[in-house]
Amino acid sequence: MENIWILAIALFLGITFLFWRTTRAHFRKESGNKTWNQWGTRTFYWQGAIFVGVGGTFFILYLLKWTHVLTF
Repeated sequence: MENIWILAIALFLGITFLFWRTTRAHFRKESGNKTWNQWGTRTFYWQGAIFVGVGGTFFILYLLKWTHVLTF
């Protein structure tokens, strides 16, 4: 059971990192540096990043369970 949690945390961190790597320049350019430095803008960005990370993690774990690679 502990291996599933380790896999889930690793997937979440990996997906969130990839989301941050691929979208940070776009959102910073879109909002501008002055607006980007305000907490509100970055809060919404990180909220979206966390939602994408959680959703991607659940999706990948569901696919692994559906294909019987994982059993829990």
